[in-house]
Formats: sequence, structure tokens, C-alpha cells
Amino acid sequence: MELLERNVETVLPSKEALEKKLQKGKLRIKHGIDPTGPKIHIGRAVVLWKLREFQDAGHKIVLIFGDFTARIGDPSDKDKRRPLLSEDQIKVNTAGYLDQIGRILDTSKVEVHYNSEWHGAMSEADLITLARLLTVNQMLARRNFSERVKEKKEIGIDEFLYPLLQGYDSVAVRADVELGGSDQLFNLQAGRIIQEAYGQEPQCIMTTGMLWGLDSRKMSTSWGNVVNITDEPNEMYGKLMSLNDELMPNYLRLTTRLSEQEIKEIEAIAHPKKRKEQLAYEVVKLYHGKGAATKAKEEFKKVFTQKELPIDIKEVFVEKGLYTVHDLLSRCALMLSNSKSEARRLILQGGVRVNDEVVTSPSQLIQITKPILLSKGKRNIVKIVPNYHEVQKRKKA
Repeated sequence: MELLERNVETVLPSKEALEKKLQKGKLRIKHGIDPTGPKIHIGRAVVLWKLREFQDAGHKIVLIFGDFTARIGDPSDKDKRRPLLSEDQIKVNTAGYLDQIGRILDTSKVEVHYNSEWHGAMSEADLITLARLLTVNQMLARRNFSERVKEKKEIGIDEFLYPLLQGYDSVAVRADVELGGSDQLFNLQAGRIIQEAYGQEPQCIMTTGMLWGLDSRKMSTSWGNVVNITDEPNEMYGKLMSLNDELMPNYLRLTTRLSEQEIKEIEAIAHPKKRKEQLAYEVVKLYHGKGAATKAKEEFKKVFTQKELPIDIKEVFVEKGLYTVHDLLSRCALMLSNSKSEARRLILQGGVRVNDEVVTSPSQLIQITKPILLSKGKRNIVKIVPNYHEVQKRKKA
């Protein structure tokens, strides 16, 4: 049964128990997402595609956006405390989630909640009652917490609260099954304990395999080793072509909808580059369609094999003068970076070029007297054009 097999790592209390629940009819399948960033990457999408399988089988998908729990931040696999997010930042991060998820799920059939609905109304007495359901010993047995104790790194009391609050989410929505990544196992098990304490039948748990980042580290937006499901086709294709070769089996199974037989046929291709071309094509097709995937493949070949410039280079007009690289990159924010801090990080990591020359200092000065090419990596290129009249026209508009 593909529903219980494809990309599934763990089923608790057992696969047989979940099969028995499935035989009862329509189930409530829960998944929680904390809005710690505005974009959903293809690592998070692994669980979403499993939810799609449950949805196609007729079950009710219940999505919980953790606008309350995001204030703490999930400590799973974290070696230090997360930075505190403001309510405004959480709102900004959450704003586009449903549109992104709509690329995978039929959101018109999804039940959506924000966990501030119930946690915001919880009293101190309610919290104390909840806190009695797990022990400090159980918390410290958690791998990342035990490692932090050994390394004498601090653990916040608020971090102990996180699995309790996530577990109570399952009570609030009366979840039959909860899905999450393999790093979520402790939190999902907390949900079973808490549901039973509140008189509900404990949910079954399913975890999916973990997708590594493009550079073989944990996939993390702060490290820039992610592929977002909203990335433009050319960017998505190019990122996947930069994938470390040893991650191909992991990506073929977790990021595509190919059958096992189709995956084995790709794995049998001798040349690593040809295998990655197949992977990149399939992932772009999944999120942008066959036509966009074909164009992205052709564009990549043109730029990297035939050494031609992209056909759709955007232009940014500036006045003639002396600029720092950081200032130029910031002016191209919509095309090359999301913020000034990201621009600085890209430069320091050697990911920015001026006329194909790597720059490593944000304060390096560039004299703009003629057009230059500013690029992030090798895929995103903007032409900086000195044009006084165009600048003045835009200022007046």
C-alpha cells in the first residue's frame, strides 16, 4: 500500500494499528507548520505530498499554522535557542502559506487553524495541568537536549513547553493521525500522551524521510541550501543541478512523484550530470508544468554548456557614480536578494560576481560609467545600467 510505504520512515504505534484506523473510514489527518520563514522549501513539501495522498484517499486534512508556538520555535534538532519572533513577523511569514501549499493540496478541502485560537485563551491553571503530563527526565532524554546538557549549552523553560503545546494541538482538533518529518518524532509522541490524558484515543503517527540541503547539510533557509517551491523555474532547475552527487537517491525519492521503476532507470544512467538533469526536470515540472521545465532545461544548457548569457536579463537603472557592491545588490533586492542582511551574507560567502569576477567584500567600490553584470551565483544575473534620464523619469513617476 503506497500510502503507508512511499517515503515513510516511522509509523507508531504500528503500521497495523494505522491500517485498522484507515478501515474505519474518513480520518482527520493533522499537520502543523510553524511560520518561522515566509517560504516553504521542498524539504517541507515531502510531508505535504504525503498529505496529498491521504487527501486523494478521501481523508480530511487539518493544517495548523503555529502562530502561537512560533513565538517559542521548535527546538527539534536545534543546538541553541531560536531567536524570538515578533507577532508582526509571524503574520508576514504566514501570509503566503496557503497559496504555496495550494500547489500541492486542494486547499478548498483543507481545514485550517491557527493555534493561537486555543493557546491564546489558555489560563495559567490550564498550562500547569498540561505541564504535569511530561517530565523533565523525558525532556532531557531527547537527543538534542541531552547533547546540549553535555556541551553545557542553555535550554530554555519555554523550549520544554513546545512539545506540550504542539501535543495539545492534537487534542484541540481531535486528530486521528499526525504527520511530520522524522525530526518531529518526540513532539508527535507527546501528542499521543496528551490526547490520552484528555480522554481521546491517541493519534497514530507517521514520519517521512528527511531531505538534506543541496550541500549535504540540514536544509536551512539561513544557510541558503534550499530549493523553495515558489522559486522560478530557471532558479529551481539551476539549484538542483548544483546538488551533491551522493544526494541523488534521496532527492529522486523524496522530491519527485516518479515510480520506483522510473527512479531505478534514472539511477542506472552512467553520467551524474544526466541524472541531475532528469531530477531537475521532474521537480520543475511538478511545480511549474512541463513547458516551464523544458524551457528551464534549454536555458540551463544555453548558459552553462554553450556559455551564453540568459535571454531574459533584467535591467536596473542607476545614476553614474561610485557604489559599494552591497549597495548595488540591495538595489536589486527583488531579483537577487531578499534583504540587506542576505545581500551581505551572499557577498561574504563568495556568491556575488561583478562582470564574472568574484567579490568578497560588501564595501568594495564599483565605478558605474557603463553597464555591468551583477550576478548571484551563476543563475541570477542583473544588468546595472547608468542612465540618468531613465532614473529621473522613474523618480517623477
